[in-house]
Amino acid sequence: MSIFLRSPSFEDKGIIPSKHAYDREDVSPAIQWENLPEGTKSIALICEDPDAPMGDWIHWIVFNIPPTKKGLEEDIPKVEELSDGTKQGKNDYGKIGYGGPCPPFGTHRYIFKVYALDAKLDLKPGCTKAELLKAMRPHIIDQGEITGLYSRK
Repeated sequence: MSIFLRSPSFEDKGIIPSKHAYDREDVSPAIQWENLPEGTKSIALICEDPDAPMGDWIHWIVFNIPPTKKGLEEDIPKVEELSDGTKQGKNDYGKIGYGGPCPPFGTHRYIFKVYALDAKLDLKPGCTKAELLKAMRPHIIDQGEITGLYSRK
């Protein structure tokens, strides 16, 4: 992985502020990247909680992010498509866009994975993680990740 990710909202392996939690303000954190490989035609992001009791819980799916963007700002609107053509999938809360941490117990990890793709995906907004992975698998040229931690108090 050579794409470098960071967030002004939290440090890698650091605590995600409560304003990003599902039962609080539920605003998406800012995620920034650099070192995209040459030939990147679009970017995708998946955020999931691998510590959820039922297995991976999907918190955010974003794709067809223009390769000229250096990240996603905080509080991305929860709409199917943004003005720049970026599309959002359905999270495991059954909603479009970001759905923040809400662990039933303990501290959970929230892994934000960014993928550089050699194509723009012909996929409709509201897709699932499985649909996105299937569409992007042959087009992944690089990836990177950052992990945040969260526990309810």
